[in-house]
Amino acid sequence: MEIIIANESHFKYAQIISDTISESAKVRGTGIAQRSPEYIIQRLQNGNAVIALDGENFAGFCYIEVWGNKNFVANSGLIVHPDYRNQGLAKKIKKAVFELSRKKFPDAKIFGITTGLAVMKMNYELGYKPVTFSELTDDPEFWKGCQTCKNFDILTRTDRKMCLCTGMLHDPKVNTYKSRKLNGKAFQRLKEMKQNLFLKKKTK
Repeated sequence: MEIIIANESHFKYAQIISDTISESAKVRGTGIAQRSPEYIIQRLQNGNAVIALDGENFAGFCYIEVWGNKNFVANSGLIVHPDYRNQGLAKKIKKAVFELSRKKFPDAKIFGITTGLAVMKMNYELGYKPVTFSELTDDPEFWKGCQTCKNFDILTRTDRKMCLCTGMLHDPKVNTYKSRKLNGKAFQRLKEMKQNLFLKKKTK
C-alpha cells in the first residue's frame, strides 16, 4: 500500500473517489457531503490531497481545503474504498494529510466537522479538540459545501451554530502535536446527546 501526495496523474481516480463518497453516504445514512468528479480533480491538481493506492487500485483519499486567507485549513473528504476498510488505512491517510497540512500551512488552524466517532478519535489522537462552530472559519464558501449533506436543514435552522457534526480544531499556537489516546465513551455520549437534541427538535 502506498500513500502519496496526489497530482494530475491521479485524475483517472476522480470518478471512483466521487462514487465511493456517495455510496458511503447511502450506506452510513449520516451526513456526508457529496463531491463531484470535477470537484475532486481540483483537489488532485494543486498538491493538497493524499491518495492511497494498492498498485493501480484506488484504496483511499483525503484532501486539504484552505480558508480565511490561509488562517484555516480543513482536512476533508476522508474516504476508504470498501475493499480496504477495517485495516487501519483511514488512520494512516488521516495522519498523512494532517502532516501535509502542517508542512504546507504551518501557522494555520486545522479543523474538520464530522458525525463519525472513528474520525473524532483519529482527530483527538492528532491533537484536535472539540470546539463550537463559532471557532471555525466563517467563510461562507466552506459552509456552502454542506448543502449536499442530508442534515443541511439543521445547520440552517440553527444559524450555522450547530449540527449533528462535531467541530474539531488543532491550533498550532496552542496544541503541540503528540499522539494521544482517547476514551471513546466521552465522544459517544456527546454524539448521542446531539442526535437526541435534534431528533426532539425535528419532531416538534
